[in-house]
Amino acid sequence: MAKEIKQKDESQNIASQISPWKMLWPISIGLGVVAYLLYDNFDVKAFDVVKFTWNSFFWLFVAVLLMLFRDLGYVFRIRVLTDNKLNWRQAIRVIMLWEFTSAITPSAVGGTGLAVIYVNKEGISIGRSTAVVMATSFLDELYFILMFPLLLLFINVEKLFMVSGIESYSREFLVLAIIGYSVKLIYTVFISYGLFKNPRMIKKILFNVFSIRFLKKWRYSATQEGNEIMDSSKELKKKSFSFWLKAFGATVFSWTSRYWVVNAMFVAFFVINEHALLYARQLVMWIMMLVSPTPGGSGFTEFVFTEYLGDFLPQVAGIVVLMATLWRLITYYPYLIIGAIIGPSWIKDKFGKK
Repeated sequence: MAKEIKQKDESQNIASQISPWKMLWPISIGLGVVAYLLYDNFDVKAFDVVKFTWNSFFWLFVAVLLMLFRDLGYVFRIRVLTDNKLNWRQAIRVIMLWEFTSAITPSAVGGTGLAVIYVNKEGISIGRSTAVVMATSFLDELYFILMFPLLLLFINVEKLFMVSGIESYSREFLVLAIIGYSVKLIYTVFISYGLFKNPRMIKKILFNVFSIRFLKKWRYSATQEGNEIMDSSKELKKKSFSFWLKAFGATVFSWTSRYWVVNAMFVAFFVINEHALLYARQLVMWIMMLVSPTPGGSGFTEFVFTEYLGDFLPQVAGIVVLMATLWRLITYYPYLIIGAIIGPSWIKDKFGKK
């Protein structure tokens, strides 16, 4: 009886966090910002410049394919980190739910909190699930930490942050990038220390995280499994170089695929000469999104896209807004729809019909 009550409470808490209704908030913000930008700065000539041809459809297909590659990389990585204890179907389900949660929560929060539960409910112990999710966070942040300074070696800083042809680079974007990078660097050092040096600290953090109001129902189980986190951490430390190479390789594959989506999308309609610079600006833009307080970066992302990537497009009012909208349609809204579809059935399957 107690177990049934606990499962009911857990399902209600999960349902409240991944409710399909929560997708309305980020959609409203994003579309609201797009509507404002179109109203404030739009020229009907934009539709004359953006023409759909067979070449356009081909490169848009490539853009969608790159997003599929990105998800495939994530799915492969989580299977590697769980020693293939998740089958392909389970791994896909976890990643889709994870992306949905990220899409309806502020960028600074992401979907990491509930990701532990998603992995756990697919048959992985909560201690091991925590270690796996933390490993994915570590690998993601490591990608940014390594790529950002590497890009600065090949791309001029002023050119990277220059906006709309202004000779002096935008100090606002530079400050946002520095803040975002600093947060990521501190977080990466913290995670790597806790995961590979002092797992006992992770046990303490886990208790504090599950002390949050909507996660309190799982605090007892999290505390009981605290020692398993330490065991899992020891497991990860013993993993071979090839294990980490495969996991990090999948991470690089995923994020690089995601960034090339914009390149493919722009090539569908325009001639782009500086692909490396466009790629670098997207990485910087993603770092900036860390400071966004809105769900999935809605509104803030569209604004930064129009201001920061507009230099690569013809200077016709409204074109960059149309491209920003198309970009979000490919990279963001599908996860809202997929998550809203599989979320309720997943809850029903994992917590019982009651």
